[in-house]
Amino acid sequence: MSELFSRRSFLQTTVATTGITLLAGCNSASGGSDEDSGGDTGGADTEVRDFGGFFERTQNYDGVRDLTGEDSVTVEVGAEGNGGGFAFGPAAVKISPGTTVVWEWTGNGGTHNVLHRGGEFESELTAIEGTTFEHTFEETGEYRYVCVPHETLGMVGVVVVE
Repeated sequence: MSELFSRRSFLQTTVATTGITLLAGCNSASGGSDEDSGGDTGGADTEVRDFGGFFERTQNYDGVRDLTGEDSVTVEVGAEGNGGGFAFGPAAVKISPGTTVVWEWTGNGGTHNVLHRGGEFESELTAIEGTTFEHTFEETGEYRYVCVPHETLGMVGVVVVE
């Protein structure tokens, strides 16, 4: 099989057997410092997933944070990443059906929004710190979303409902 498959298999095996989270594809452009990760994980487990290149420009993507079992999960809008306040933090979360995701604006990075390209949800454009937008996810699936003004900078996110 391909080198990517072998590398992914190695990472998944290493994570499963050692409990250490490894990052694939890190380079000097992506930084990799803790301050770029955005959002408080609260000790949540992280699973590395590919998402078919969806996060290729996203510097703060470090895996899917497993937040299943929570009633509500908060994602920062304007978290540190992608050269400023141009990230969602955390970039990817896994939740249970019935969980509400609350996106909260940090006031950093200018005007942002949250838009699911499939039409499930869409917030207003705003730059006001403390603004919130929420959506309750009832159906299992993978929900990819973007900040329209900063999508090309890598300001994208995913909610995985399992």
